[in-house]
Amino acid sequence: MSAAANEVSTKLVVDTKRTPRLARRRTWPAALKRQIVDETLEPGASVSIVARRHDVNANQLFKWRWELFPKEPSEAENGQMVPVEIAPVPERRERRRRVEPSGFIEIEFGGVRVLIRDEVAPRALRQVIELLR
Repeated sequence: MSAAANEVSTKLVVDTKRTPRLARRRTWPAALKRQIVDETLEPGASVSIVARRHDVNANQLFKWRWELFPKEPSEAENGQMVPVEIAPVPERRERRRRVEPSGFIEIEFGGVRVLIRDEVAPRALRQVIELLR
């Protein structure tokens, strides 16, 4: 294809306020539909760009593709039985004991237990210990 055929102009003014007498359905010859659909099947082609180039809605172009190349139904869609295998459930491993992060401190004084996680400033730790005495 030439470079001009791959480009789409976006500088045209489009009248979106059509009067009812102008809003008619267009009819597309089957050969032209096939040609446009074939352009979308080329490697690297964009359906949206091809649709704009031919002044067709991209959804319409996808419909034409579906009509020209219907999807082959799979065995499951035909209602046929599909083989299934039931596998045993893997056994659960024992939970590993959680490793405490560095900076974890546990203090017990006279039945009172204090857990400190993360880094603690020495001055704050000294105050906690003095309050527990």
